[in-house]
Amino acid sequence: MQKREQGKSGGSSGGGSAPPAKRGRPFGSGSNSAAAAAIAAAAGDSAAAPSTLLGPSLHVHSSFADQNNKRIVLALQSGLKSELTWALNTLTLLSFKEKDDSRKDATPLAKIPGLLDALLQVIDDWRDIALPKELVKPSRVRSLGANSVVTGFGNEYQALGSTGTPHRPGSASATTGTESTQQSGVTKSRLSELWFDEDSLFNLDDEGRAEKQQCAVAASNIIRNFSFMPDNEVIMAQNRHCLETAFQCIEDHIVEDEELVTNALETIVNLAPLLDLRIFSSSKPSFIKITEKRAVQAIMGMLESTVKAWHCAAAELLGRLIINPDNEPFLLPFFPQIHKRLIDLISLPALDAQAAAIGALYNLAEVNMDCRLKIASERWAIDRLLKVIKTPHPVPEVCRKAAMILESLVSEPQNRTLLLAYENAFAEILFMESKYSDTFARILYELTSRPNNRVAMARGIWGM
Repeated sequence: MQKREQGKSGGSSGGGSAPPAKRGRPFGSGSNSAAAAAIAAAAGDSAAAPSTLLGPSLHVHSSFADQNNKRIVLALQSGLKSELTWALNTLTLLSFKEKDDSRKDATPLAKIPGLLDALLQVIDDWRDIALPKELVKPSRVRSLGANSVVTGFGNEYQALGSTGTPHRPGSASATTGTESTQQSGVTKSRLSELWFDEDSLFNLDDEGRAEKQQCAVAASNIIRNFSFMPDNEVIMAQNRHCLETAFQCIEDHIVEDEELVTNALETIVNLAPLLDLRIFSSSKPSFIKITEKRAVQAIMGMLESTVKAWHCAAAELLGRLIINPDNEPFLLPFFPQIHKRLIDLISLPALDAQAAAIGALYNLAEVNMDCRLKIASERWAIDRLLKVIKTPHPVPEVCRKAAMILESLVSEPQNRTLLLAYENAFAEILFMESKYSDTFARILYELTSRPNNRVAMARGIWGM
């Protein structure tokens, strides 16, 4: 018996008929935020390197996006540090939105041709080199072209040695440049600064890897901001490349950057009401071979995590995914693990973890009879649901959902024997909590008034 409603907000603490609420950044989700570095740089560090300016540090006119759409995409595709930094700075600012910011004339950035794929490519470029150190070949000295000023390997300044100077096009010969440098230390310093100010590609040394990682985090933050905009949801939820990249990031959460994982997880949670896991076996072009089973396993990895922001988001994600009946076959094999973990989260002192777990259980209990039987038979499940109501949880909607879960459980005849042990507790809440009296009156009626219940027939107390 399926009683699911498409309009319910799975895992959120809002009303049953309200649209799924967007999530904010969880507390403590990455202290190495690129945006924080950018704000600090904009506040007074004017001499900072371009790689530290990945954040809302630009001030542009509202019509900037319409006039520079193509340039932004080309800058992301160029692979040049300065162009990529400029594009990420700009998009971070344009995609950031305060609560009271209406932006009626704004262009949905995900609808700009090629923009979403260009941002995903920035993340993919980092993922391609994000390997454990022991799996990376050791760096070797570039000896080819050591006597040449420009070798093309990106290590010219180190290869030239302490006596050499970079040769710039249009300048005098190398010998003349060396002589002039020996005569003036100021000239040598200026040439070095010009060399580092030039557009260049990323190296694969430690510094280059760090720059690639920072760019990937900034790109993931922009994509996350996109997912909060209603105009972008459908496009992003139907973009297989976007979903594959996000799921791969959370799949590798043990070795991946914490901020990148958090951004990817929040993006999936925001798109979850429109997400159909069958997209991973569709005919759409695939960039990363993610299957439906791997996607659910990645979510389970987040659910089992000790990071509060991650397991809360994963619980909310599961509650939203199960609203779509097409996702049910992929989640059913993991139901025993899901039920156990969600009930464990209810026992945590963190109120947001309790809310996320009860919101997910509320939707899971509406799926089918098997789910209701598993939840009722899970140890401590009934006790912890009652504790949330008696404490009570500061959000009344969470208490209401806990009571509705109990009502769903008692609707199954096989669960009545288990729930009869809590008859006194149900009666206590019936008389003490007027807000939930109707719900617990129905629960007691189900427990004690059915003809097939001999104990209840002998008592004949409730509901007759």
